[in-house]
Amino acid sequence: MVNPGTVSRGDIFLVELDPTRGQEIRKTRPCVVVSPDELNQHVHTYVVAPLTTGSHSYPFRVVCTFQGKQGHIVLDQIRTVDRERMVRRVGTLSSHVVGQCLTILQEMFAP
Repeated sequence: MVNPGTVSRGDIFLVELDPTRGQEIRKTRPCVVVSPDELNQHVHTYVVAPLTTGSHSYPFRVVCTFQGKQGHIVLDQIRTVDRERMVRRVGTLSSHVVGQCLTILQEMFAP
């Protein structure tokens, strides 16, 4: 379990996503933290987006390479997870890729 305040936007953690329902992305997998640092420092939950190598390109998915594998950040599957689901930090995205994610999230949720 991670401590609040040690998680930053753009960090990639292994996250236990099970149990899931329907078409939600399953199992323990890398997820990127998309919640702002101000929130991450004060609460015990984090907003994350899963990474996958078996995805299709869509306008709301960001192509990235992580640990030598090309895949996607699946922004249409963001979810809030408790810190108990966070297994360990496995990396950090570049600020450029984080910026792409934030732009797409803004487009998805802006009126």
